[in-house]
Amino acid sequence: MEVSMTDFRRSWSLGDIGRLIRHELLAGGRYVEARGACEAAYRGRYRVTGNHIDYVDDTGFTADGDFRDGVLSHAGMVLRRRPV
Repeated sequence: MEVSMTDFRRSWSLGDIGRLIRHELLAGGRYVEARGACEAAYRGRYRVTGNHIDYVDDTGFTADGDFRDGVLSHAGMVLRRRPV
C-alpha cells in the first residue's frame, strides 16, 4: 500500500497505551514525539520514501519505520493513526 503525504502527516499513537507514546508528523518534514506527560520528549526531522520513514532527532539519533496496512511500525512499536 503506497502512502500519500496526507495519509502519514498526522498523529500516531501506540495501541492501547496511546497516551504514553505519540508521534506528530508535521508538515515541512518535522516531527514531535510525546512520552507520557512530556509533550515534546523528542523533536527532529523525518523523510518518507515510499512506505518507509527515516527519523533524525535534533541530537542526531536516527531511527526508521514502515507504514503497512494503516499502521506505522517503528522501533518495535506499532503506532496507529489518532483520530483527527
